[in-house]
Amino acid sequence: MSAATVDRAGARGSAPTGARAAARSALGDQLREHRPSVLVAALGTTFGVALLSVSHVFEQLIASDPAVAASGTVSTMLDLVASVFVGLALYVGAIVTANTFTTVVAGRTPTIALMRLLGSSARDQRRVVAREGLVVGVAGALIGVVVGTLLVVVAVGVLVARGTLPDLDYSFVSVGGLVPAVAVVATTVAAAWIGSRRVLQVTPLQATGVVQEEPVGSRPRRVLRTVLAALLVVGGGVLLLAGVLMGLANEAGVLVAFVGGVLSFSGVVVGAHTVMPAGLAAVGRLFGSGQVARLAAENAVRQPERSTRATIGIVIGVTLVTTMSVALETLRSFIGSIQQDPAYAAELDTMFTTTLLVMAGLVGFSAVIAAVGMVNDMSLSVLQRRRELGLLRAVGSTVGQIRGMILLEAAQMAVTAIVVGVVLGTVYGWAGAQSLLGAANQGMLIAPTLPVPLLVGLALTAAVLAGVAALVPARRATSVTPVEALAAR
Repeated sequence: MSAATVDRAGARGSAPTGARAAARSALGDQLREHRPSVLVAALGTTFGVALLSVSHVFEQLIASDPAVAASGTVSTMLDLVASVFVGLALYVGAIVTANTFTTVVAGRTPTIALMRLLGSSARDQRRVVAREGLVVGVAGALIGVVVGTLLVVVAVGVLVARGTLPDLDYSFVSVGGLVPAVAVVATTVAAAWIGSRRVLQVTPLQATGVVQEEPVGSRPRRVLRTVLAALLVVGGGVLLLAGVLMGLANEAGVLVAFVGGVLSFSGVVVGAHTVMPAGLAAVGRLFGSGQVARLAAENAVRQPERSTRATIGIVIGVTLVTTMSVALETLRSFIGSIQQDPAYAAELDTMFTTTLLVMAGLVGFSAVIAAVGMVNDMSLSVLQRRRELGLLRAVGSTVGQIRGMILLEAAQMAVTAIVVGVVLGTVYGWAGAQSLLGAANQGMLIAPTLPVPLLVGLALTAAVLAGVAALVPARRATSVTPVEALAAR
């Protein structure tokens, strides 16, 4: 056999190997770039699989008791509650993922523009980004299924060993328990498609020069989105008020209030781009008038869409936690005020405390997912502002001032998100309790009861979140020399 023949055979054999290696390398690059999105998908799947697996375990416990098993009410309620909380986690996860892909696309604008200049269409480039969503969703779902199942297996094993649960032949995997994995993949792909819509705005001309942020005056006004948000807020607010007034005579008013709360809060989420910048500006003024504080305040509101993306997920999570907490605290105070038996009152108080902790933990998981999104948005934001940060270093800003500016930006966003969430949650929680208890209180208004430990915990969370969100971006911003940053495109 000649050397040429050997070379040709080797080339034919190495070509598929080289293609596979290139494919694996590309897949690795995609997963590294989308690590926060993979983490969000994994967290959502872990939460969903664990919650539904726990429900499956409880169903087996119920089935082992013939008296309880005769009624399917308990199983139905468990499935309903689990579905609601899994849905909340998926909802927040979808928002965070869509925001992440939007920010990633913004950072890739020069590359996408170059591909457009070479003949690729905007829709082709968008499909490339959307396919990455499928990869991210599948990777996160696989991780989440394994971790969620292992958590439940270990927890049940510990409880059985301690005698808390009976020693039954438990099964931990069910068809229904895998639904969150499918849902996570579907929501991640949908979120990637929504988040990649910015690709359609990239023009080939942008490949010929440095891509700059749009001037404030040139941004689209999004009139339709603003009008829709206003209609939802006003319409939902009217229904919320109607529910409260109906509740003075009939506890069925809580159903009307619930619909009003959902509609009005959806309006807040849709119109967050008009609400959050005003809140960020107000909080920014509280940080003082120094040079670093002013720069941080201006940066947080200079790009309203970017700031909104970083904060809205946390607003949703905090609002849900606060709504549950205020409603349950108000209900506990009301029952305690009319209960004459001290022993029974103490028993009810313990029950409400346990319920509050469980509800706060379940709903709070969505806030954890949103916090991951905020950290990611801050990191990508700093990466996209390398030239700006390099210019600040070149004109005399110190490393400490750059770090302080980024920390204040993160603090501004975290504080604003938590304050807005607490205010909205207090209103919704009180409206829910009032519409339910108004008739029992002889048609009188009930003062809301604020869960003080929760508010203190949220304040501490804001401080921790701001520090974590600024840690990696600050290190990245100060690790590049002014010359390197100004040369970046």
